[in-house]
Amino acid sequence: MAVKDRLAPHIDARRLTESLSALVRLRSVTGEEDAAQEWMAKTLAELGGDVDVWRVDPADLKARPGYPGARVDSPRLNVVANFPGPGGPTLVLNGHIDTVTPGDEQGWTHAPFAADVVGDRLYGRGATDMKGGLVAILGAVGAVRAAGIRLQGSVQVQSVIGEEDGGVGAFAALERGHTGDAVIICEPTQLAVIPAHAGVTIFRITVPGRAAHGCVRAEGVSALERFLPIHSALRALEEERNRTVRHPLYQGMALPWPLSIGMVHAGTWPAIVPERLVAEGRVGVGLGETVEDVRRQLEAAVEGAAQADGFLRDHPPTVEWVGGVWEPSRPSPDHPMVRMLQRVAADVTGTPARVCGAPYGSDLRLFTNMFGIPGVLFGPGDIRLAHFTDEYVSLAEVERAALILAAAVCEYCGVR
Repeated sequence: MAVKDRLAPHIDARRLTESLSALVRLRSVTGEEDAAQEWMAKTLAELGGDVDVWRVDPADLKARPGYPGARVDSPRLNVVANFPGPGGPTLVLNGHIDTVTPGDEQGWTHAPFAADVVGDRLYGRGATDMKGGLVAILGAVGAVRAAGIRLQGSVQVQSVIGEEDGGVGAFAALERGHTGDAVIICEPTQLAVIPAHAGVTIFRITVPGRAAHGCVRAEGVSALERFLPIHSALRALEEERNRTVRHPLYQGMALPWPLSIGMVHAGTWPAIVPERLVAEGRVGVGLGETVEDVRRQLEAAVEGAAQADGFLRDHPPTVEWVGGVWEPSRPSPDHPMVRMLQRVAADVTGTPARVCGAPYGSDLRLFTNMFGIPGVLFGPGDIRLAHFTDEYVSLAEVERAALILAAAVCEYCGVR
């Protein structure tokens, strides 16, 4: 009997849904991960894992080479479970437990932490990014054990904090010695195999103005109005970069390296001309580029817009680089892991998995760039639903991902 056929009866759709519902109900916005991590630790222990739970304090890691940065600096729990074999390669299955904020909860049709199930969809913050992937990992490990399959190699499950803020959890796990021979990070890829992702760096632009009473606004200088040509310059920079910086893994993708403004704050009172505007956002870094290269391009675009404005020429805006830093991952499109996952996915779904690049950053670059561990992104869910109102994941896709991951574990680690 093929390994897939031995595993399939042990992929329990009802249990996967129950696990995902329980995990989504545990709010784990970055900085608030402990309750969900305690649930993960308990579940992994019940599966028979040798579980390591420790509190990561970002302050203890700041001096380490390669520290990825973090805005949220509170100590929180990291969880790693090892399922050792007698000898053979170690496959790491990684997922981040933290989510972004739900934003305005009044805009949600389904409450962000209710885990409502409607048909094939389970709704909730983190359902697709990436608790669906974590539950698929749990289902895969559980199926291998329930099928009585004895692995030659080892499996390591990592549930890490702080990915949305730079990756301090994965960095801490690797620094602690939790490494392997290859990694699958179960980000939402719609079951595509992604051997490389773009980089990301976070900026803060502060634009000065001059306050005045709103009734004599012409006597002041609106920082909001002075920001508009800067924003236009950033849009032009985005267009130019996405036209000229190309890579085969991103063929057909309109914006592989997007530049987005996420927050804008200006003014202190409705009747006062705003004397200061602060805008924060992210800019993508292409494969083959460095974060430093892209930062210089953005700084030059802001400076160019300021030089064209009489007030800003004498009162220049400032650009700061804040929060986490995601370098582009080192691509490995020809690694055996890519071909193996394609083959296993075809066996399960009837169609080889698509191979492409990701326009977002992830923890993968910590494995590939810093620790030399090859790997891919692969998991259930659609990245277009991540960070989105009424986020949801397909339960059928979580089930398929669990079976593919279980079969991949058996093929990579070897069966005794």
